Amino acid sequence: MGVLSYTEIKRYLDEKKLIIVPLDQQSIGTASIDLTLGEEFRYFVPRNGSVPISNEAGAKDYQKFSEICKVENGKPYRLDPGKMCLGITNERVRLPPDLCALVEGRSRFARLGLSVHITASFIHPGIDSKTVLEIFNASNLTLDLYPGTKVCQMIFMKMEGNAEYCGTFQNQAL
Repeated sequence: MGVLSYTEIKRYLDEKKLIIVPLDQQSIGTASIDLTLGEEFRYFVPRNGSVPISNEAGAKDYQKFSEICKVENGKPYRLDPGKMCLGITNERVRLPPDLCALVEGRSRFARLGLSVHITASFIHPGIDSKTVLEIFNASNLTLDLYPGTKVCQMIFMKMEGNAEYCGTFQNQAL
């Protein structure tokens, strides 16, 4: 398994094996593509009691404990210190069966305490959806998250063999 370079990313895009909509050609880097932050955020509502984390927990249980906020007209989503929210990319990504990917933050924002995923950075082969980001503010600063910001990057890896994801999050939304 190897990481795709700029040349290989372009080849996959040109051959329509890898599809990203919308795609800004300026977002293609030496070994990744920058993705932008969408307008929807899901924040967790404080509550009394605990939330069960077990094998019986459903994949969409997080929706029971959270609400959606949509920001528009160039306004930011404000993320307080030590808080997390879910965001979603503007771009829809379709991976072919021979590619998987990782979503990683960008160092310019990490230096301010912003994490774009807590632990779930792996993107399965065959996925066809926008990417949900598990955004955490690890700093003691309040961070304003602006839709349209190139907040993360997707790194593509060639697989040995082919596989296709057909799970719960194939057409994910917040």
